[in-house]
Amino acid sequence: MGKDVIVVGAGPVGLMLAGEIRLGGADVVVFEKLPAPSGESRGVGFTKRAAEVFDQRGLLARFGEVEYAQGHFGGVRIDFSKLDDNHYSVRGIPQFRTEALLEAWVREIGVTVRREHEVIGFRESADGVVVEYEGPDGRGEESASYLVGCDGARSIVRKLAGIDFPGWEATRGMYMADLVGANIRQRPIGEQVPGGMVMAFNLEDGVDRIVIHDEKLRPHEDKSKLTFAEIADAWQRMTGEDVHGAEARWVSSFTDTTRQASEYRSGRVFLVGDATHIHMPAGAQGMSVGVQDAANLGWKLAATVKGWAPEGLLDTFQSERHPVGEGLMRNTRAQTRLYLSGEEMEPLRAVMRELVEIPEVARHLAGLVSGIDVRYDTGAPGHPLAGLRLPDHELERADGVRTRVAELLHAARGVLVLTGGEGDAELKELAGAWSDRVDVVEGCWDPELTPGGLRLPEAVLLRPDGHVAWAAPDGGSLRAALEAWFGTARETVESAAGAQRGAVL
Repeated sequence: MGKDVIVVGAGPVGLMLAGEIRLGGADVVVFEKLPAPSGESRGVGFTKRAAEVFDQRGLLARFGEVEYAQGHFGGVRIDFSKLDDNHYSVRGIPQFRTEALLEAWVREIGVTVRREHEVIGFRESADGVVVEYEGPDGRGEESASYLVGCDGARSIVRKLAGIDFPGWEATRGMYMADLVGANIRQRPIGEQVPGGMVMAFNLEDGVDRIVIHDEKLRPHEDKSKLTFAEIADAWQRMTGEDVHGAEARWVSSFTDTTRQASEYRSGRVFLVGDATHIHMPAGAQGMSVGVQDAANLGWKLAATVKGWAPEGLLDTFQSERHPVGEGLMRNTRAQTRLYLSGEEMEPLRAVMRELVEIPEVARHLAGLVSGIDVRYDTGAPGHPLAGLRLPDHELERADGVRTRVAELLHAARGVLVLTGGEGDAELKELAGAWSDRVDVVEGCWDPELTPGGLRLPEAVLLRPDGHVAWAAPDGGSLRAALEAWFGTARETVESAAGAQRGAVL
């Protein structure tokens, strides 16, 4: 067998997944058909939960000082400052910058990225996958235990695997352009104008992005034929502003086509990111959900190839992330109707503006977009935080060092946090049997309450993706949680191996 995992696609999601797999101790290679990064940036930021995922691996700081943004749902503003938890997204980070940062990181930790390697086929056996590719030196093959397609909406891996991609066809189109020297009024979440919607925001110093939705505009069938003159004409017609004299760095178009893969797994083949879900851009959710897909699958694949994964662990990728994708399809379709319909939608917009003044409604909608309300079924529902991500609280360790939840997860291992409860000694001793997979940290929370006023757990077991697998009190058996998510205890494995050796001897 050549590699443990082959990842197809060196976009942000593919690179994030490769890094997660490598941190788990598995050998991974990335195939990318392009000779170099495209330099294009459909996405210009990421959601709160994606920022937390980056922070959990020590990557958020590499972006430097970032700008945080208020949010909206279909153009209806949500005042995040009135909410208990932090839903603010990160904006002003072009996708090409995220890709460059992630590629540098994965190369640092030992991931091989092979550019100009285009996958053209694969064959699967009971114990692996053989991938056929066209490379700089011609046609070749590479074997691996698993194959993951992170190769976008037109995923060749999805097509070769025969996975359906049902959904809704395009009903409307939009133009987009990055302009130098436009000097236009900013419209960061969009503005309704007669006949459609326009958006304008600063992408970087001296560069503005404009987005246009004209109700009469049909989806552009061939993007290569789209010209800046068409976009500038549409902008002037809808806003009265003349941008014909600006320099266009990049022009593109997109539609509201919405699709989701029927399955995220077929045997030894997985799909992640845009290979599983495409939709109208809304709230920087696309890449962000893909990054969370990667954080969910990476440690599970590594655990499987390293031999300690409990039975059925890989199946939880489908059961946990497919419903998230369904929710993404639903909320982006709803936002598209609310955002881009004409005057006939104004009564509903007015009602929505009233509803978001209700804290519970605002929090629900903000949670949909930010991603921080995702809850998995961890099998231990007794604690209110079970299955949710643990907020990034500070912890004063027993040695006096202050740290945060995100810092505890940098190694992409499980973490058991103990904060001085009566049974901590027994819990620590028990977790020692999983010390090759789970770190034990002792300390006390500061503060002891979440932003919503919920008391933090006396003890909590975190999965490598930061979601709560078990919490005390009322969380049930720690042993059961460790076995469910981290496999058989090391002593049990070693005892079984010793007994087998003794029988042989």
